[in-house]
Amino acid sequence: MSSAFHTGRLLVATPAVEGEVFGRSVVLVLHHDRDGAQGVVLNKPLTAEVDSVLPGWQRVVTAPPVLFQGGPVSTTSALGLVTVPGDELEPLAVKRLFGSIGIVDLDVPTPVVEAELAGMRIFAGYAGWDAGQLEGEIGRGDWYVVDVEVRDPFTTTPGALWREVLRRQSDSLAFVANFPDDPSMN
Repeated sequence: MSSAFHTGRLLVATPAVEGEVFGRSVVLVLHHDRDGAQGVVLNKPLTAEVDSVLPGWQRVVTAPPVLFQGGPVSTTSALGLVTVPGDELEPLAVKRLFGSIGIVDLDVPTPVVEAELAGMRIFAGYAGWDAGQLEGEIGRGDWYVVDVEVRDPFTTTPGALWREVLRRQSDSLAFVANFPDDPSMN
């Protein structure tokens, strides 16, 4: 079991992971310490437009302008993930988590923050792990842990993200990108 924490890294589901939420998923780890971990699934867009749930935010989000399924926890709540350019202090209503990535307070009127954001995505729910649970899943081989690139959380082609992240790896993980959706078809 690994003792490393993975805040700011990507969890890429191995082909063995199945299910609507985590099968072929790419999760950005927002926080990870000895008490557990939280993250959001980056590549599961929903069909609901942002304005249907949070009026006024659709014009601010990065395309596609729909809600994303962030994970199976608290699916009736929304989380606004943003990228803030530069290393200045965080803008009003934004809590910087690491690097340029932060969380925006969705109760604030959009004009207060929109000029300060370089990218934004709204997630319904999040992924969460209790103490030791994520380490156990990684040890069991459910997740590849890889570095995030700036464009990953706000990709305009979320359906291709799983393969893209794997393809750019310099080791044998690049070959996993070609793993068929249905191994029996191989």
